[in-house]
Amino acid sequence: MPLIETEGLVLKSYNLAEADKIVVILTHDHGIVRGVAKGAKRLKSRFGSSLEPFTEVRASYFQKDNIELVSLQSADLVRSNFSSASDPEFLERFVFLSDLLISLTPPHDPAQDLYRMVRACLSAVADRRVALPAVAVYFEIWLLKLAGYMPDWRRCDVCGRELSGSEEANVQANFHLLCSNCRRAASNRVLDGASREIVASAMKLSPGEFSSRGADLERLRGISMILRDIMSAAIGREVRGA
Repeated sequence: MPLIETEGLVLKSYNLAEADKIVVILTHDHGIVRGVAKGAKRLKSRFGSSLEPFTEVRASYFQKDNIELVSLQSADLVRSNFSSASDPEFLERFVFLSDLLISLTPPHDPAQDLYRMVRACLSAVADRRVALPAVAVYFEIWLLKLAGYMPDWRRCDVCGRELSGSEEANVQANFHLLCSNCRRAASNRVLDGASREIVASAMKLSPGEFSSRGADLERLRGISMILRDIMSAAIGREVRGA
């Protein structure tokens, strides 16, 4: 039972017994880790304030074979996001996104790209709260992409033709798109060229660069609604919140 040390982002924690907590950490090297932090609720706990949501830590823990819960030994503070987490809008949005991440990501599955994406999104909104709506959609797009659920919205699912910039495409039940030639009737769920360009730019840019482009809020909301339908289908329950 070796001691494992890794960087991590605290996603959430909740009480266990009188003095302990269960902490969920997205680690750089080992994916989602759930650990017991003994004595974390005590006034003079060795963990201090390092288990607050969205805190970046250097964590160490012991893990036994075939047991999901690890024994968290330390969580040294690397970077606090206290000022962000004290903003109710930020907290509501990122708690929601963290729950989605936990639902879509298997535990102990190394996911360094996911770790870097979440860290970059937190940095993008740390000093620029106005970026929050765009960064949240960026987060949803990349979460689905890295989990393997993001459809290819560049071309028609039936004929394979690449969609033109101004073309409206119907969103099918499987969340792929039908071009104007293949669709038989209008749909109440469509993606226009501008919305597809927003998604395409998210695939190429950092969250800071993406949010600075000033995407239309109504289009961001429309994209997010479809993304959440995809997540609902993937996890088997309706996604609500934020």
